[in-house]
Parts: sequence; C-alpha cells; structure tokens
Amino acid sequence: MAERRAQVAARPDSAVSEHNLAALLGNMGRAVEAEAAVRRALAKGGDAPETWLVLARALLAQARYDDAETAFVQVLARRPLYLDAIRELSQLVWMRTADLQAALAPIDAAIALSPGLGGLHVLRALMREYANDPAEAILRDLQGPGVLRDTAVELASAQAAMGVDREAALTHALAAMALAPHDNRVALKLAEVHLSRGEPAQALELLDAVLERLPTDQNALSLQATAWRLTGDARALSPSRYSSVVGGYTIDTPDGWPSLNAWLADLAAALRSLHGLTTHPVGQSLRHGTQTTVNLLTSDDPAIRAFFTAIDRPIREHLRKLGRGSDPLRRRNTGDYRLSGCWSVELRPGGFHASHVHPEGWLSSACYIDLPPAIEAGGRQGWIGFGSPPFDCGRSLAPEHYEKPAPGRLVLFPSYMWHGTVPFEGPETRLTIAFDVVPA
Repeated sequence: MAERRAQVAARPDSAVSEHNLAALLGNMGRAVEAEAAVRRALAKGGDAPETWLVLARALLAQARYDDAETAFVQVLARRPLYLDAIRELSQLVWMRTADLQAALAPIDAAIALSPGLGGLHVLRALMREYANDPAEAILRDLQGPGVLRDTAVELASAQAAMGVDREAALTHALAAMALAPHDNRVALKLAEVHLSRGEPAQALELLDAVLERLPTDQNALSLQATAWRLTGDARALSPSRYSSVVGGYTIDTPDGWPSLNAWLADLAAALRSLHGLTTHPVGQSLRHGTQTTVNLLTSDDPAIRAFFTAIDRPIREHLRKLGRGSDPLRRRNTGDYRLSGCWSVELRPGGFHASHVHPEGWLSSACYIDLPPAIEAGGRQGWIGFGSPPFDCGRSLAPEHYEKPAPGRLVLFPSYMWHGTVPFEGPETRLTIAFDVVPA
C-alpha cells in the first residue's frame, strides 16, 4: 500500500498510478477509498476498461447497484468482449431482478459479436444452471455446432451432463483431460464424474496426484473424503467422529449491549439494511435468498464491528479443541487465525444452501443471527447438515451429522467438509453471517 501511494505522490498526473492504487484498495475490501482513487484516475484521463471495472466493483461493494450497473456498461462500451465484466454485469442483473432473460442479455450481445467464443457459452450455461434451467437444455446448447470445444466448454458440458447422462459426463471430462492433462481443475472434475458413477478407485487415483501437488486443496480433500466413505476406508470420518472437528459455540455479548439478544437485534437490523438484492448470486450455494455484496470486515456499523470481538473466543476455543496433528486439517493449526472474507445470507421460506465446500478457507462457519420458528418445527428445517456431496454416487450419501441453529450460535467446521441446509417453511427469513478462517 505504501508503495502504491508513493507512486501516486511521485507521479501526481498519472492515471495509471491512481488506477493501481484503486485496484489494490479494491482487492483489500476498502471500497470507498478504491472509488475515490479510481475517480481520480478517470479525472486524470484514465479511460481504460480495466479502470471502469475497478470502479464498478467498488460501487458494487458499497451496494450502490444502479451506479455499479452503469459502470459495468461503461466497461463493455470500451471492450465488448471483456469476459469478467460480462460475467459480473450479468450476475448483478440476475441478483437484482431474478430475470434470466435480462441477465443473459449482455452475454447474448457478446455471443452475437463472437459466436464461437467458448467462455461466453460457459458463462451462459452457468447463469442458466443457477436459474434452474433444465440440464438437458444447457448441455444441448453447449454442444452446438458453433461452440469452440476448449477445456472450459468440456468442463461445463461434464457438469451439465452429470445429472442426466453420466456416460456423456465422462466423455466430456475425458475430452477436457486430453486438452489439458496437467490442469488440476480438470482432474478434480474427472474425479467428481467418477464418483458420480460409483467409481471411487478411479477418483482416488486422480485425487492422490492432485493432493501430492496441492496438499491443502479443499476441493480435492472433499472429494477424497467422499471416495473414502464409498470404499469404507478407515480414514473416512464416521458419524461418531464429526464432533472432533465440528464445533458449536455461543458467541460473546459485545461491550455496549445489555444482553446477547439485544445486540443480535441491532445486528439483524444492520445486516438486513444491506440485503437489497432480489435473489441469490451465481456460483454460490444459496438458493431462494440473498447474499451481501458489502465486505463485512470493513463495515463501520457498530453492531457489525462488534461481531468480530464476539467470535474471537469461540474461534480460539475451537483451535485448541482441534490441536495439532498430521492430518491436513490439524497440521495447519498455528493456534492463531485471521478471517478471509465475511458475508451475510438471508434465506427466504423454501430457501436452502446446496451442499458445497469453501475452496479458499481452512475452517468455515455459520453464525445464526435471526431464525424462523420452523427451526423448532421438526424435520430439521433450516439445520445445517454435513457429509453429503451435491451429486449422487451410484447410491445416496445422506448427511452424517447435523447441527441445530440457535440465535447467537456459531458453528465451525473444516472448509473441505460438504455442508448444506435443509429447506424451511413459513413466512419468516433465516439470517446468518458466514466467514472463512485461515491460519495466521
């Protein structure tokens, strides 16, 4: 940061120096400062699409959705095939409107300019998947005669085919492997396809190679755990052992509030003011709800700032509970931590989290702020379940462990562990905060 500021001071008329400072501030989650720096860059003559993209992201991170959408449009006016901007604009339109055709419009405009560009068709398939379009139709479009058969298109085709034609899924995954034999993403998708076909031995061969190169890869570890479960491997986490790595804790009452419930009420109000979108993002686990675009780690709201004090003791208690060891989870335990990302999710009735992992984390979390009565209604409505992959493995693998939510309860677990929630009924919403923990 000091170097970037020094460059601006040394070159006060440089739009590039201001752009570089703005980009760094944006990456640090300091959206207000990033916006100020990028506007200085524009005032100094900067007009590159990359500069407008930094502005669009800074505005989105402040939940200024009209301004962000306008800035994304400015990016594409300067570079119509800028894939990052197309993706982020389409997602923003989708989250604001839940209108798939409106969200696809920027993608379709780009496809009209470059009909065979694989990345555009992959993005279109992803948007349709998260809008719950039929997998058969998505796969059919990906196989269109004008679509260039690159690695990303083959991976997207394998994903679309997994639920409808596992032979086709294998064909596409193998085609991706032929195109990119050393790509870890390809190896992981091929392993996933093998697991979906009930072929854990073939999956483990691929996963062992990935984990030799990347021993902390959370996606690889999640698939390995599934393969172990399928084969009855002794290293698989049995239901009785989940409590050794999953922990539930009541967070502390921050100073300045008379009770935990009083603070949670203020926190809920602060969080709900940030939930101004209409539907779920693309590429995330939640369905029928919203996720904040503001980085809570940089919030100035007193109730939100107090959250990070309230969770410190439970996190440290969980680190002590884990201890040190030779397994991928415990050997990274330094006894200290930092947070990597923090966001809030508000699920509407019928909402849930599809089973997923957190690729960038070490430990992950769910902290319950405000809950619907359905939590107590039976059927584990709104509860979090662990161990069930998001695809069939030739036989159903149900969750092996559940944690019941409660206001002020923080659940911590390994980031590589499959986790999702049970849908709930009733008129009320389910409000949570989530974050990832990494060793410090």
